[in-house]
Amino acid sequence: MTAQDLTAGQELLRLGGVTVRFDNPGGRPALDAVDLDVVAHEIVCVLGPSGSGKSTLLRVVAGLQQAHAGRVLLEGRDQAGVPTHRRGVGMMFQDHQLFPQRDVAGNVAFGLRMRRASRADQERTVAELLELVGLPGAQRRAVASLSGGEQQRVALARALAPRPRLLMLDEPLGQLDRGLRERLVVELRRLFQELGTTVLAVTHDQGEAFALADRVVVMQDGRIAQTGTPLEVWQRPATAFVARFLGFDNVVDATVQGEAAATPWGKVPVPDGTPDGPCRLLVRPAGVRLTPAEEGLPCTVTARTFRGTHVALLLQPAGGPALEAACALRDAPESGERVGVAFAAEDVVILDASAE
Repeated sequence: MTAQDLTAGQELLRLGGVTVRFDNPGGRPALDAVDLDVVAHEIVCVLGPSGSGKSTLLRVVAGLQQAHAGRVLLEGRDQAGVPTHRRGVGMMFQDHQLFPQRDVAGNVAFGLRMRRASRADQERTVAELLELVGLPGAQRRAVASLSGGEQQRVALARALAPRPRLLMLDEPLGQLDRGLRERLVVELRRLFQELGTTVLAVTHDQGEAFALADRVVVMQDGRIAQTGTPLEVWQRPATAFVARFLGFDNVVDATVQGEAAATPWGKVPVPDGTPDGPCRLLVRPAGVRLTPAEEGLPCTVTARTFRGTHVALLLQPAGGPALEAACALRDAPESGERVGVAFAAEDVVILDASAE
């Protein structure tokens, strides 16, 4: 059975208790008993800061790094002892790693030559893939003549040419400027969906991960901190680490009693069904609502930053930590103004303090 024979929802990759330890006595493992499943035709992005273990995870799946414990299964087959070139996976690195002495066609056809495909098959596949990635007719162009975005497309076509059952991307758009990244990530998702490609990608860029992925896996210190759809992770981060990694700073210790929690900012409403007791609490910036100064928690605007679709405000109450709020440009007060703050329960998230 090949990857193309698998239907959507069938398991393609399973990591069971995968642990990797480097030579750092007393240090934590690079991967600590990681469990992860990827199903056919799914796009999974592993997201996390430097040192969280995401690139090590990718290297273990590719066979470039040996696991000290646990198993890697591809289509149910244990990959222990299987070399990289026999795993049937493709990999695209951040720095492209194109062959400068070969033209575009020579780069894209590399994997096909290694599999001894006929010249006619090579030429047909190269032409089809260059069309798909938006470089039709570029076969004879020199690699040095390509822009960064064009080199990225050639690297992708080369990785796709052997029809890998799993395509792995290591910071695939990390070296490109922001505008080009935002355009290419949309094209990549469309292309993978069109081809039915199963993808495991790692990135530190949450915007890239959320735009590309069907499912996001957030890593912390070699472990999985949270997994879910991009919307689930964004709306309901599981822990203070995940919340802060996503850029949410309104995190405090609190005690829930009934419909509200006692916090350093006073009483904050909580979602229905929240159990009583101590917790850690996040108020998303959209849930920090501005009111007249005399009607809510009195705050001073200490900074305002234009973010394109909204203005981010930093507010300092008389007591307690600063608050970040988001509001429309037309409603944004100036720095130094006094405002009041109220809180919206639908943007309050109770975090898992036990997972910190």
